Amino acid sequence: MSSKEGSGGFRKRKHDNFPHNQRREGKDVNSSSPVMLAFKSFQQELDARHDKYERLVKLSRDITVESKRTIFLLHRITSAPYMEEILTEAEIKLDGVRQKILQVAQELSGEDMHQFHRAITTGLQEYVEAVSFQHFIKTRSLISMDEINKQLIFSTEDNGKENKTPSSDAQDKQCGTWRLKITPVDYLLGVADLTGELMRMCINSVGNGDIDTPFEVSQFLRQVYDGFSFIGNTGPYEVSKKLYTLKQSLAKVENACYALKVRGSEIPKHMLADVFSVKTEMIDQEEGIS
Repeated sequence: MSSKEGSGGFRKRKHDNFPHNQRREGKDVNSSSPVMLAFKSFQQELDARHDKYERLVKLSRDITVESKRTIFLLHRITSAPYMEEILTEAEIKLDGVRQKILQVAQELSGEDMHQFHRAITTGLQEYVEAVSFQHFIKTRSLISMDEINKQLIFSTEDNGKENKTPSSDAQDKQCGTWRLKITPVDYLLGVADLTGELMRMCINSVGNGDIDTPFEVSQFLRQVYDGFSFIGNTGPYEVSKKLYTLKQSLAKVENACYALKVRGSEIPKHMLADVFSVKTEMIDQEEGIS
C-alpha cells in the first residue's frame, strides 16, 4: 500500500529536494557582468528596431490614405470640365505623399531596407498606383520604375516642415540627400492595381459620352496583360495572384468596347453606363459561380 501511495501520490519536483535558500541564490545576479551588459545592449537594439518598425507602419498607413485620396480625385477628371485644375491639385497631393516618403527614407538611412520592407510595402504599392494613374491620364502611357525612383531623391531643400529629425544612425552624411528606391515587386503590384482603376475610368468615361477612352484603355491593358503573362508563375507569388484580377479588368473593358462597336449606335449615350454596369455584374456573377 505504501509503495502504491509512493508511486501514485503527488511527485516532488526536482528542485524541491534542494533547500529553499539555495534555490534563490540565482536571483542575486551581478548586473555589471559582461553577459548582463551584452543582453542589455541586445534589449536596447531590439527596442529601437521595433520602435522604428512601428513608425514605418504608421508612415505607410498615411501614404496609403493620401494616395487613395489622390486616385479618387483623379477619377473626377471624367466628369469635370477643367482637367488641368484636377491634375494640379493631384500633383500637390502627391507632393505631400512624397514628404511622407522622405520621412521613410530618413528612417531607413543606414539600415537594410529589406528588413523593414513588409512595414512599407503597402504604402509604396499605393503610391505607385497613384503616380502611374496620373501619368496615364497625362500621356496615355505607363511610367517606368526609373522615373518613379527619380522622383524619390530628396535634398535638404525638400525637407520643409514635414521633416522630422532622424536618429543618429539614420543620419545621411552624403551631401544631405535621401533616397528611397521602389523595388520591382512593389512596382509590379502597383501597376497590377492600376488596371482596376483604369477599368473604372473606362466605365465612367462612357457614361459621360467619351467613346475614345475605352478603346485607348483597352489597348493599354492588353499590353500590360501581355507583359504580366511573360512573368507568369516564375515571378513572386503576389504578382501571379494579381494576374487573375488583371484579366478580369481587361475582360470588362473589352466587353465595353465590344458593346460600343456593335451596339453603340443603338444605345443612347446617357444609357451606356447603365448597360455596362449591368453586364459587369453579370460577368462577376458568372465568375463567382464558376
